[in-house]
Amino acid sequence: MPYALPPVGDLRFRVPQSLNSSWTGSVPATSYSSACVGYGSDELTYPSLSEDCLYLNVVRPSGYESEQLPVAFWIHGGGLYEGSSIDQRYNLSFIVQKSVDIGKPIMAVSINYRLSMWGFVMGDEVLESGNANLGFRDQRLAMHWVQENITAFGGDTSKVTIWGESAGALSVGMHLTAYGGRNDGLFRSGIMESSNPVYYGNFDTWDKTAFPNATAALGCSNSTNQLQCLREVPYEALNNWINSTSFTWAPLIDGDFIQGYTSLQLAKGDFVHVPIISGANSDEGTAFSPIGVNSSEIFISNLEADMPAASASVMAEAYPATITYGAVPTGLPASWVPPAAYGSNWRRSAEYTGDMFFIANRRLTCETWSKNNVSAFCFRFNTVPNGISAATGVTHFQEIAFVFNNKNGLGYPPVAEDPFQGEPQSYFDLSDKMTTAWATFVHDSNPGTFWPSYSPLNRSNYVFDANVTGLGYVEPNTWRSVGINLINSWSSEVLGR
Repeated sequence: MPYALPPVGDLRFRVPQSLNSSWTGSVPATSYSSACVGYGSDELTYPSLSEDCLYLNVVRPSGYESEQLPVAFWIHGGGLYEGSSIDQRYNLSFIVQKSVDIGKPIMAVSINYRLSMWGFVMGDEVLESGNANLGFRDQRLAMHWVQENITAFGGDTSKVTIWGESAGALSVGMHLTAYGGRNDGLFRSGIMESSNPVYYGNFDTWDKTAFPNATAALGCSNSTNQLQCLREVPYEALNNWINSTSFTWAPLIDGDFIQGYTSLQLAKGDFVHVPIISGANSDEGTAFSPIGVNSSEIFISNLEADMPAASASVMAEAYPATITYGAVPTGLPASWVPPAAYGSNWRRSAEYTGDMFFIANRRLTCETWSKNNVSAFCFRFNTVPNGISAATGVTHFQEIAFVFNNKNGLGYPPVAEDPFQGEPQSYFDLSDKMTTAWATFVHDSNPGTFWPSYSPLNRSNYVFDANVTGLGYVEPNTWRSVGINLINSWSSEVLGR
C-alpha cells in the first residue's frame, strides 16, 4: 500500500509528501510493490525497480479481528544503497505466526524507502533547500502513516516497535536521535541488529564532488537551480549515471533531522528514552575488513583512512597482531593462520573493523541507555549458519534467518546457502528462541526473564549460541575494552560521528 505520493517528477529529490487523496471500495493489496531503485546484488533478485516505490506491507494474524495488536515496524538494511521490504528473507509471516503460537500476538509492517542518490543526495543546494536525508524522512512518514491508519488494520498505535538490521538498525538509531532526540510518540521501543544511533561512517567526510559531477554529467551545471534540473532528467539517464559511478551517497548533518554528532547527543541524554534491543554478531568485521593486510604498516595505513596518523598508531597498539581474546573467526584457535590472500595481519584488521562499524557503537548504546535508567537488552549472536566458511565466522547479517524464524530458507539460494540446511536441531531451536524473544519484546517491551537488562551492576550481553546447552548464556560486556574504549572516546572528536 502507498504511504506517500510517488517521489517522481517534481517530487524527486524532495522531502516525501503525504497522500492527498482517498478511494472508495476495495483496492487489491495482495502483492508486493516494485522495490526502490538500488545498486547491489540484492537488486538482482527483485522482479522490478522503480522510483515509484514508497509502499508498505502489513501482515496480521487472522482470528484477532476484535483486538488491537502491538506492531513491529521493519526497516530493511543494505547500506542505504540496496535492499527492499519485498526481499523474502524478510518475510514477516513467520514471526507473526510465532507470536500467535506463544500467546503474544503481534502484527507487522515493512517498508520501502529511497536509496543511494535517490534517497541520500548530497550537496550544498540539497542542504540549503532542506532536502537531505530523504530516505530517513521516507521512513518517518511511513511511521506517521502507521499512527494514522494502522488502527483500521487492527494495530495498536501506542505499541509500535521500530526494528532494523545494519542500515535498517542505523535508521532506527537515527529515529531515536532525530530532531535532537525529540519524542514524537511514533514508537514505544526499538530493536537494532548490527548498528546503533552512532553512525558507522563519518558525518564530516561526505564527498563534495558527487553533486557537481552529477550536474556536469547530466547537463545541469549551468542551471540556476541545479537540483530542479536533476528532477527533470529522464529516469533512465539518471539511473544509468548513478549505476556507472562509485560515489557513496550518505546521511548528512542537516541541522534538522540530524542536528549534529549523535555521539554527543547520546552523551547529553538527547534521545528518545524507550526500551531497546541492541546487538551485533561475533565476527562482524570479516564482511568489511580489507584483505591483503600483510604487515603492521599496511594495517596502520588502512587505519589512517578513519583517523589521523598519530591516532592510527595508538589504535594499532590496541589491536595487536597477537590479538586472541574474542578474535575472529569465532572458535578457531589463536594459532590459526588466515588464508594467504587475507594477509598475516588480517585477523587484527577484521577485529578492528567489526568494532569500528558495529560492536563499539553497540557497547556505547547499551552503556548510554543504562546510565539514563532506560531498559536495554544487549546481545551477541554466535552461531555460524550453513554456507558460511570457518574463516568468515559469525559475520554480518547471519542472525537474520534466525530472528525471522525463516527455517525453510525462504529467499536464500537453494541448499548451498540455506542457513539451516544440514544443521542440527539446535539451530532450529535457537531460531525459535530468538523469534520468541523478539515477538515478546514487541508485545511486552521485554524479551523474557532469561535475558537481563543492561545496568551499571550488570553490564552484560546475552549470547545466542546453538552449540551450547540452553542455546545461550550471559557474558560480561567487557572484552576488547582497550580498543572499543578508544573508538567510543574518539567518536566525535576524531571519527566525526
